[in-house]
Amino acid sequence: MDYVSGWYKKASEMMKETSIRAALVSTSSICQGEQVSAIWKPLFAEGMHFDFAFLPFRWDSEMAETAHVHCVIIGFSMTPNDAPRRIFIDKGDFTEVKHINAYLMEADDVFVESRTAPLCDVPKLIYGNQPIDDGNYLFTAEERDIFIKLEPQAAQYFRPWYGAQEFLYNKPRYCLWLGDCSPAELRRMPHALKRVEAVRQYRLASKRPGTQKLADMPTRFHFENMPETEYLIVPLTSSEHRKYIPIGYMTPDVICSNKVSLLPSATLYHFGILTSLVHNAWMRVVCGRLKSDYNYSNTIVYNNFPWPTASEKDKAKIEATAQAILDARAAYPDSSLADLYDATAMPPDLRRAHTLNDAAVLRLYGLPADAP
Repeated sequence: MDYVSGWYKKASEMMKETSIRAALVSTSSICQGEQVSAIWKPLFAEGMHFDFAFLPFRWDSEMAETAHVHCVIIGFSMTPNDAPRRIFIDKGDFTEVKHINAYLMEADDVFVESRTAPLCDVPKLIYGNQPIDDGNYLFTAEERDIFIKLEPQAAQYFRPWYGAQEFLYNKPRYCLWLGDCSPAELRRMPHALKRVEAVRQYRLASKRPGTQKLADMPTRFHFENMPETEYLIVPLTSSEHRKYIPIGYMTPDVICSNKVSLLPSATLYHFGILTSLVHNAWMRVVCGRLKSDYNYSNTIVYNNFPWPTASEKDKAKIEATAQAILDARAAYPDSSLADLYDATAMPPDLRRAHTLNDAAVLRLYGLPADAP
């Protein structure tokens, strides 16, 4: 939890059974992601309620070089009062509401807590791969080509490597994956063997016992998740300016980093629901943030997401609208997902494909097809 949470706790203890009202300027992350339940659930149980809130805003200092801090302002009290509840949006504009919940929304007090498995009967979203290699197995395209000139036998062991940035901007790096390489073959590649030894030494030098233990198998990764069939990839961090988090399919020859999550055995139906306005709206409310960018997680966002009840006919409709999104993307082979999902540059046919998919998904939830 952020340090400021202790001040809310301390203030609540001092304010009990009084009419005192208080307000604190705080890091916005206390109302995002897994902190929401940890901080506010016990405080609300003790009687705390929000009187007003300023939604997240960027606070810049007058220093020449400083990190931008994203903040909220929360007014709170411990006993009932008749003051109007207000949610301030920007520059003093506000909406008067009946209640403000821990996500700073006019809604009931619902706390989304971390789950280890999905709420519904859907494939499990898993982590990508984490090498712990000090960069010895990762190469740019140019670095890979130079390495192969030195050691041509290593060419067969290079595989495309995608993290969130590589995926969004279509600029893959390359991974020297030696996990399936036999000892005899590895000893015939002295440059590759040198990399393996560097990884072994790096892990041995770690202060973490678990990492030290990994030195016994230096060609393997710490986390290994390499689906044998096509799978969906979900970037963990994405710009707040995108209406949809760009997700897409990846082939089994690609290795993905732990900056993305993987959904093996994902059908077009799963893709259609996850790329819909409904899922993205859910994500924006409950996810954590990195500054102001979305920080997607399986334990908070995906595992708690309430999937609709859908018949085979319903699923077929979603599959058709989902395929239309992929077809619209394919019409622009020179454009990355970052290009396609730019709020200004997004092409009309892709925008329309998403609108039709949104309408189909909204109907499954019993919501109007044109819901905002």
